Amino acid sequence: MNARETIETFWKIQDGHDYTRLIPLFAEDAVFEDPAIGRVEGKDAIASLFEQLTKELADKKMHFEVLEIAGDDTVAWSRWLWKRPDGDIEGVGLYRVKDGKLSSYRDFYPVPDT
Repeated sequence: MNARETIETFWKIQDGHDYTRLIPLFAEDAVFEDPAIGRVEGKDAIASLFEQLTKELADKKMHFEVLEIAGDDTVAWSRWLWKRPDGDIEGVGLYRVKDGKLSSYRDFYPVPDT
């Protein structure tokens, strides 16, 4: 799978709200970066994060909606909405894929006040 296909698959799986199903898309040495979460290194650490997010977000009335995806063999990006009861937040994800696996995942969005 090239980068664009990988991210299209990512968004299809994410629609199910079980983030643990995304783990097979990540390389063993992957890096996940998010403005609110920080930097998470390695597939095992990302898996733990996604297990926690699946539990935490299960009861909340929020989800993500992809607006646009573009990419080539090794790099892709997406523009998306984080649909929240407190108001939607638009963001962008940048992704690097090697051998069909996400090696770098980085989101950019304004962090909401808590």
